Amino acid sequence: MNHSELFLDPKQMKVYKTKKILFSIVLYSFLILVALFIIIPFYYMLVTSLKTVEEINSDQFIFFPRSWMWENYSELFTNKNGTITKGISLWTMYKNTIIVAVLTTTGTIITVVLSAFAFARLNFKGRELIFSILLMTMMIPGEIYVITNYQTIGSLGWRNTYQALVLPFVTSVFYTFFLRQTFKQIPNELYLAAKVDGTSDFGYLIKIMIPIARATIITIIILSMIGTWNAYVWPSLVTNDKSMYLVSNGLLEMFKGKVEQSGPDSILNVQMAGSTMVTVPLLIVFILLRKYIMSGVSRSGIKG
Repeated sequence: MNHSELFLDPKQMKVYKTKKILFSIVLYSFLILVALFIIIPFYYMLVTSLKTVEEINSDQFIFFPRSWMWENYSELFTNKNGTITKGISLWTMYKNTIIVAVLTTTGTIITVVLSAFAFARLNFKGRELIFSILLMTMMIPGEIYVITNYQTIGSLGWRNTYQALVLPFVTSVFYTFFLRQTFKQIPNELYLAAKVDGTSDFGYLIKIMIPIARATIITIIILSMIGTWNAYVWPSLVTNDKSMYLVSNGLLEMFKGKVEQSGPDSILNVQMAGSTMVTVPLLIVFILLRKYIMSGVSRSGIKG
């Protein structure tokens, strides 16, 4: 019972409880509605990936397939029925995506940790001005940078290379701001004590700040890898070689020219199987590491 309820007479108590129940009904109804909007498309994708062509062409929506067609998933890897465009391999797409994700995330962590430490702990002339200018760049849509980045990559002859997919994204102003807020929560007395003990700035960063900010750094790693996994526009621009496709842009190319959505030649079930194979790894990563994401966000949300 709340303290406010102690001063209510029985009639007011009844009205208060009624309002509380109505509020809970409205709140949970809204949350359930939002959850349905999120879950139904994913459920449709998953169920359709296991349907037969006949079930896809049925006039009625089938909530549970009569026979689970796991062959739709094997088709992604074997291309037994010629559903997938020749020369494109799902394994190659996975390999490229993992390589790009690891390299991009490694570069991002190095640049973000060093810059966040500089802006949070080191005192140098123009620090706040420089950081404010960097924050202002967050107001510019990312699509604006695509043209200049594409021209730079083209002039260097880096199309269809890992350099083109990695180097433009090895730093992030948002992640720098995100980590800086966590670093600023660490008491300055620790830094002064470390300096008295003769610890260098880099040693203080490695031994004290990084372990304390581990949850936030893990969150940045997860978000960076998810961003690479979901990237579509940039990989589509700088790769036209089938051996360099990522799962994001490669998924579309897998079924290019074979877009029968209905009829006896429908490949919608295999398309949905491909979408599931791209989506499920992200869900698994989030489920396994969600506590780090929530912890990192909550720590950085506290004013330093």
